[in-house]
Amino acid sequence: MPTFHKLVAVRTSDTFREALEVQEVELAPPSQGQLQVAVRYVGVNAADYLMAAGRYLAPTPPPYDMGAEAVGVVSAVGPGVTDFHEGDAVLAVGVPGYRDVLTMSAAQAIPVSQATPEVLTLGVSGLTASIALHEVGQMSRGETVLVTAAAGGTGSFAAQLAKQAGNHVIGTCSSSDKVDFLRSLGVDRPINYKAEDLAAVLKAEYRKGVDLIFEGVGGTTFDRCVDALAVRGRLLIIGAISEYESGPQVVTGPRILYKLLYKSASLRAFWLMHYFRHTRDHMARLLAMLREGTIRAATDPTPFIGLSRAIDAIDYMYQGKNVGKVVVQI
Repeated sequence: MPTFHKLVAVRTSDTFREALEVQEVELAPPSQGQLQVAVRYVGVNAADYLMAAGRYLAPTPPPYDMGAEAVGVVSAVGPGVTDFHEGDAVLAVGVPGYRDVLTMSAAQAIPVSQATPEVLTLGVSGLTASIALHEVGQMSRGETVLVTAAAGGTGSFAAQLAKQAGNHVIGTCSSSDKVDFLRSLGVDRPINYKAEDLAAVLKAEYRKGVDLIFEGVGGTTFDRCVDALAVRGRLLIIGAISEYESGPQVVTGPRILYKLLYKSASLRAFWLMHYFRHTRDHMARLLAMLREGTIRAATDPTPFIGLSRAIDAIDYMYQGKNVGKVVVQI
């Protein structure tokens, strides 16, 4: 019987190199309603660390398969599948993508024109930015929008979509090179938080506050964002990457409701799997924007080739080195 390779969490650990290993297993043919996809590229996401630690999206106990997205080409179709054929390019979201062959429900597959890194970035990153901003954040036109970690895979999409919608966009990042990158995306006010004080900049330059904040960093960045909210401002929580390795920070202070109440401000949280019914409409819009050149799919140029390099790719992202989406070529 043929075999394939996949990345598996064989134990839970806060050191993901101890938790993960590449395994070779038998490849069964696709069953009723399934596709088999030869994976070309896999996306690296902040949640990969939490999965390895057994704290997020992870069935217990181990072993369990890793990953959340992949793009590739259909290599076989199961009985009853009529919408896909061998050679079709598909994007898979919400599936364990760290593998060289993916067997999945045809109903979950998103048809795309090509299996490229750029198309892959539209998966978890593009969909999170688009659905969160529009469906949960209720982004409109003429607002001030702050995107934290704006030079990352998801943040870079959020910044562009906010700008495309006719808003003034602020973006945080961690280096002068990333400031230049954000300017190239159209960000009006990049803030290198290692060179400038985020709270001071927001207080001095945005005295009326920020209308919508797309926040994925957590920690003190989250606190500064709450303080910066305008009257009726919305803070959209998509993650807290600064707290993933150390665990949730304990906060000692007045309840946050006091900061929100006097500004009629709100906290809103977003998890992609709760909004999966919106994926097809938003993906169609993102693909059209990518095709028309109105958004840019930013991928980090550092090459990670082969499934065995996935662990290195996760480590690279957590060191904050990436500009754009980190992608592993299978």
